[in-house]
Amino acid sequence: MRDTQPLDAPILPKAALRGDMCTDCGLSRMKLAPRCGTACQFTVPDYPASELATHGAAGADPHFGHVVAMHRAALRDPAPGAQWTGITTALAADLLERGTVTAVLTLAPAPDDPFRPVPVIVTDPADMARVRGMRMGYAPLLALLEPAIAQGHTRIGIVGIPCQVHALRAIEAELGLERLYVIGTPCSDNTTTANFHAFLSRLTDRPDRVTYLEFRADYRVEMRFDDGAVRLIPFLKLPLSDLPRDFFPLTCRTCTDYTNRLADVTVGYMGGDGAQWLIVRNARGAEMLDGLGDRVALTGLTTRGRRASAVKGFAANTERAAGGLPLRRMPGWLRPVVAWLQPRIGPRGMEFARARLEMKAVETILHLRRAAPNRLRHMVPDHVWTLAAPYGLTPRDREMRAKVRSDPPASP
Repeated sequence: MRDTQPLDAPILPKAALRGDMCTDCGLSRMKLAPRCGTACQFTVPDYPASELATHGAAGADPHFGHVVAMHRAALRDPAPGAQWTGITTALAADLLERGTVTAVLTLAPAPDDPFRPVPVIVTDPADMARVRGMRMGYAPLLALLEPAIAQGHTRIGIVGIPCQVHALRAIEAELGLERLYVIGTPCSDNTTTANFHAFLSRLTDRPDRVTYLEFRADYRVEMRFDDGAVRLIPFLKLPLSDLPRDFFPLTCRTCTDYTNRLADVTVGYMGGDGAQWLIVRNARGAEMLDGLGDRVALTGLTTRGRRASAVKGFAANTERAAGGLPLRRMPGWLRPVVAWLQPRIGPRGMEFARARLEMKAVETILHLRRAAPNRLRHMVPDHVWTLAAPYGLTPRDREMRAKVRSDPPASP
């Protein structure tokens, strides 16, 4: 009989945080905490070996990693309260419905704050409806592995962001699981929940009424309120240059895996051009997508515009920011004009996705050169240098990739 315990949030041990490059994925709260030094995405990541162990092939595409298939996608019957149409939670709920897994580890809203993430073990597929939507902040998701295994779960699904998934893959063979299914979401710019609320207060005079916020691929942010009102804000009108310098931690400004290369399936929005964007990476990812059957509508990818000028402009501003200089601000009179033009002539679809990934590569290198230059040779994988090269960023002396372990991690 399937375990039907209610959605639960066990009390987790306190983290032994590993300095300013720790996102508290949860590994430091586990008995396997000594593995942090080799498992962490922000130490010496070896993506070719990890992808080979996870997918059976290394990532041939420097932008997206190992890809079996990519789609624009939407649930035919969108789930109420979902961030997009609800594909991520539908995949996880289907795993539970079919008995493929007996528990899913994911993040739920805190009782006192719908935007604060709380790690939970979900065993009833109906409870997946309670974890829909976006949350901002750090959450030690992996620390739930030990309680879940202690409860007898050996077939587990996880919904995680890249730094959580990287550490998970590094310890996967040591967990003794029968099956593991990983649904990944892209991530790059996380912050504390308190910072997020401060950001909301800069966008609206009623931040406590906001129920939804999403950065969309049409260069606008969508905000929804509890009275049903919707507000769309062009990216250019966001007060990003007014945020404190430490609003985003160094980890998120130096993320080398925006697309969650080690997940079985990645569910995001960047290449979706108005729909969700799915990257199926291996047989487990294909199995999960097949499980949704005709509940999900799959369509072909689109691509429009050119990304080079947008990335060059971003690189110039990021270099100023990384050097401690103020950002160049667009004149106020010009902002409405460019905000109107961006969704019409700017990169869209896959060109938008590639632009965003190249921006992250540029951002990673420039911020590490300023804040942690000794980490460059260990932390920046080859695919990031490849993405940044067209914008004049190539390894300097002592920035060349250090030799990493020669043997891939053991397969689960």
